[in-house]
Amino acid sequence: MTEPKFTSNLSEEEIYKNFEDMDCFSGTMSGLEEALAYEKGTAKAATIARKRSLPKVSIAGMRKELNLTQKAFAAILGVSPRTVEAWETGKSNPSPTARNLIYLIGQDHSLVKILQERL
Repeated sequence: MTEPKFTSNLSEEEIYKNFEDMDCFSGTMSGLEEALAYEKGTAKAATIARKRSLPKVSIAGMRKELNLTQKAFAAILGVSPRTVEAWETGKSNPSPTARNLIYLIGQDHSLVKILQERL
C-alpha cells in the first residue's frame, strides 16, 4: 500500500492548534445523553432537529478516497474495524460525533496525519 498524501491550506502548527483544546470524551458523553433522552422520549426538539442536519458522509467512499483499510480508518476514528464495516454495509450508522469527524477529515485530509500521529 502506498503512503497517502495529504494537502491542506493550514500549516501543521495551525492544525495542531485546532485540536489543542478538543475534548472528545465530552462530545461522546453528550451524544450518549442525547440518545438516552431520545429513547426515553424526553429529548428536546432542538436535539432531534440538529441530528437531521448532520452532514451526509459516505464512509466507504471517504475511506477509499484516503486509501485506507477498514482497520486503519477505524484506528483513526477510535472505533473497531467491525464498526467501520457495519457503517459501510448499512447495518449501523456513525454517531453524530463520528459523522462530524469523518466530515471534517473529508474537508481537510491532513487531519488524518495528525490523528495517526496520536495513535
